[in-house]
Amino acid sequence: MTDFLDLRQGDSPLVLSMPHGGHRLTPELEARLTEAALSTPDADWWIERLYDFADEFEASVVRTRLSRYVIDVNRDPSGAPLYPGRETTDLCPTLSFDGEPLYKPDREPDAAEIEDRGQKYFAPYHAALAAEIERVKGRHGFALLYDCHSIRSTVPRLFEGRLPVFNIGTNDGASCAPGMERAVADACAAAKAFDQVLNGRFKGGWITRHYGRPAQRVHAVQMELAQRAYMLEAPPWTFDYKLAAPLREALKSVLRAILAWAQDNAGSKP
Repeated sequence: MTDFLDLRQGDSPLVLSMPHGGHRLTPELEARLTEAALSTPDADWWIERLYDFADEFEASVVRTRLSRYVIDVNRDPSGAPLYPGRETTDLCPTLSFDGEPLYKPDREPDAAEIEDRGQKYFAPYHAALAAEIERVKGRHGFALLYDCHSIRSTVPRLFEGRLPVFNIGTNDGASCAPGMERAVADACAAAKAFDQVLNGRFKGGWITRHYGRPAQRVHAVQMELAQRAYMLEAPPWTFDYKLAAPLREALKSVLRAILAWAQDNAGSKP
């Protein structure tokens, strides 16, 4: 395993992917980014802390320590947009979520550099994730991929208004069996303190869409959380343990629901 990847192998069929929680930048990139970008404000802040109960579920965890500003491992490596016709972020972003330049003038990456970053950083992440999914599937006959994300509740450039706390993405039902989708949605609905939406603004990124193959017994769901439910949504981006406690319990219920559904259903074709 490389020094920018963390892999914890578990005994259950559940695999947690954490593609955007990192803050590490390469020294060469640090010299080219703006002062604002160096603080990596668009990270999925504290996602590893929010889900630090993963061991209770014997889940595998695949996580990159790199910032999405190096390369976004949840984007199509071809550069194709996730949401054609809508504002989104790129494989190697040059703008922040708020539309501000990340690079000093004339220091953006060219096509050759983007390809090089893909080989150095994108490919190892997906080699690790794909291998872990296959290991889990080989052991259990199926795999359950849960892609962990969070974002500020309000980002006008990317979406209108304020996001619900739970944003469930299944690529409009294509990335997992209907029963798993219902299990996640029902568990979120049971946490009445939080609002939710299914396949709203976030339908699942490239990870969910690429790996979710229910006919091949790999079921994937993305959970995008509004950060107001567990942290301060502005510098210094403080994790709030008291605020996060109800959300953590709700997330545990979601994982329990996935595993309960899978016990009787995930091994059969949808």
